[in-house]
Amino acid sequence: MHHLDHLLAHYGYGLVGLVVMLESMGAPLPGESLLIGTALYCATTHRLDIGWVIVVAVIGAIMGDNFGYLIGRSVGFRVLARWGRHIGLTEDRLTLGRYLFRRHGGKVVFFGRFIAILRTFAALLAGANRMPWHSFLFWNALGGIGWAGGYSFAAYLLGNQVEKLSGPIGIGMGVLAVLIAVPTFVFLKKNERRLTEEAMKEAKAEKSGGRQKG
Repeated sequence: MHHLDHLLAHYGYGLVGLVVMLESMGAPLPGESLLIGTALYCATTHRLDIGWVIVVAVIGAIMGDNFGYLIGRSVGFRVLARWGRHIGLTEDRLTLGRYLFRRHGGKVVFFGRFIAILRTFAALLAGANRMPWHSFLFWNALGGIGWAGGYSFAAYLLGNQVEKLSGPIGIGMGVLAVLIAVPTFVFLKKNERRLTEEAMKEAKAEKSGGRQKG
């Protein structure tokens, strides 16, 4: 936490916008953790304004996703399949992306903002899947505003409340937050595996059907 305080004291809003933008383009960076940490920093030190943190995070998220979309649309699935593993975009996740975009489209872009794996790769996959740009931009903007605004403001309010509390109550709130966060993380990971398995089955079925037709 001390290291984050040092970075925010020196680079402030620019650090938040840059990291969120790069993560949205597909770089494996802790954008969400930085956003929450910065909101808590705002609440406890008041050296940064939470309103500007939200603004730069939203702009960074939308810009990064649009850059990621353009990259995915330019390079296509063949390049992503060959080199994607170097940034964590495995073959299974590519298959999962195709499956989700074919079934749900814009909802993946919006809700993907709140899921770590999809947040990093949704824009690349949207471009590679040739999702219409105007549709992508709409859902991307909604997701960026909801994610950056919601997470930042919630963390900021929590930081304000915890700062006012001490002793057993403060510790109890911290324990409660952990008890909520851990099952949520496990649930998301289980659903990622389940969706991946479904996508792989569908992909194999499509391949088998193509061979039979051939």
